Amino acid sequence: MDKIDRFEAANRKAEELRASLPRAVRARYDRRIGRVVITLSTNLEVAFAPRDAEGLEGASPAQLDAIEISPSGFGIHFPKLDADIYLPALLEGFLGSRKWIASRLGAQGGKSKSPAKAAAAKQNGRAGGRPRKREAAA
Repeated sequence: MDKIDRFEAANRKAEELRASLPRAVRARYDRRIGRVVITLSTNLEVAFAPRDAEGLEGASPAQLDAIEISPSGFGIHFPKLDADIYLPALLEGFLGSRKWIASRLGAQGGKSKSPAKAAAAKQNGRAGGRPRKREAAA
């Protein structure tokens, strides 16, 4: 496949993607509700708290005021933060990389308190703490 064929194939794939997925047509930060609001080509609005999106978690309202939409409509750019969100990933429920989301979920799990967790910690403390890792037998 030569360069022209690859270019034409890439253009066809992009057109198929544009036809099959909603695109952003408007994006703004709503200070009243503290959410980024994205209006899609389907007239659906998606809103999320900046603290839930990688790269936006510590942003001030002033930093969120400027939002740009990529020409394809699949990207949202925050120029004051140099942060980007890929719309198809956002719509799948992922507002950050898998590693970042996993770290947030792990942090929440570590903060949880339950009677079972308290009992396990108490029992573990009586036994001398966390057991040492054993080396695998050769």
